[in-house]
Amino acid sequence: MKSAEEFAKFFETSLQVPLAELEQKRKQIVFNIWISLLVAFGVLSLLSIFIGSAALIIFPIAALIVFLIVRFGFTKNYVQEFKDKVIRSIVAFIDPSLNYRSDGFIPMDTFMSSEIFKVYPDRYNGDDFVSGIVGKTQVTFSELHAEYKTETTDKDGHRQEYWHTIFKGLLVIADFNKNFEGKTVVLPDTAERLFGGFGKMLQSWNLMRGQLIQLEDPEFEKLFAVYGDNQVEARYILSTSLMKRIVDFKNKSGKQIYLSFVGSRIYVAISYSKSLFEPRVFKTLLDIRPAQEYFTDLELALGVVDDLNLNTRIWSKQ
Repeated sequence: MKSAEEFAKFFETSLQVPLAELEQKRKQIVFNIWISLLVAFGVLSLLSIFIGSAALIIFPIAALIVFLIVRFGFTKNYVQEFKDKVIRSIVAFIDPSLNYRSDGFIPMDTFMSSEIFKVYPDRYNGDDFVSGIVGKTQVTFSELHAEYKTETTDKDGHRQEYWHTIFKGLLVIADFNKNFEGKTVVLPDTAERLFGGFGKMLQSWNLMRGQLIQLEDPEFEKLFAVYGDNQVEARYILSTSLMKRIVDFKNKSGKQIYLSFVGSRIYVAISYSKSLFEPRVFKTLLDIRPAQEYFTDLELALGVVDDLNLNTRIWSKQ
C-alpha cells in the first residue's frame, strides 16, 4: 500500500494542475450560486409582502428548496469532472490495474446476498465503484446508501412518509478462496455492551440470524456478535489470528463494521455518516487535507485484503 509521504508527493506533482483548473470553476460556481440566491430571495421577499404572516412559514422552506435546486444545477457537471480527474487519478495512484466507475455501484441483489442486512431496501443507490485484483485477491467495493420507508396516518387521514437508513458507507467484497457450506455473519455487539449478560441472552433470541456462535476471544466478543448456521465452520473460519485482524481493522478504521462469509466471499460493510469522494464546493480544492481523506478512505477499503491477510491462501476451493 502507498504511504502518506508518497501521496503528498503525488499531490504536488500530479494533482495540482487539475485541481487548480477545477478551483477556478469552483469559484465561479460559488459566485453563480450566491447571485442566484440573491435574486431568488429578492423575489421571495416581494411575494412575502402579499402573503403576510404566512411568509414566516413559507419563506424558510422555499429558501431551502431554492438553495438545493440551485446548488445541484450548478455542481452536477463539476462533481462529475472532479471524480473523473481527481478520484480516478487517486485510484490509479494506489494501483494502476484497478477499474473505477464514478457512476457505478454494487447491485442491490449482491448487497442483500451478503446476509448482513435483513431489511429489504425501498430506496437504494450508490456510486464510486472500484474493482480489480489486489495481490491474488479479487476485490470490488462501492459507496452505498440503502433505506427503507415507513408511513403514518394521522386522525385526519393525512399520510406522512419517513425514510430510515439501513446502511450508508462502503461495502467491500473480496474472494476468500474457500467455498463455505454455511453462512457466518459478524455484527457489532451493541446489545452486550449496553445490557451485559442480559444483552447476550437477547442476542441468543435473534432467530432471523441463526445460531449465536460463542468464541474464545474476549476482546473480539466485546466488539462483535457472531451468527451462523454451521457452528463448526464458523469457528474454523474465525480463527484466533483472523479475529485479531478483525479487531485491529475495527480499531484502525474507527468505524462501525459488519462482516459476513457467504458462498466463497467475505463482505465487509464500513459505516460512514458522510458522503465519500465528493468535492467540497464552499472550500478550496488546493488544500491537501480533503485529498488525503479520499486517499485514506480508498486505502481503507482496499486494505481489507492485507489487513485480513486474504492473499495468504491457507485454504483451497473445493
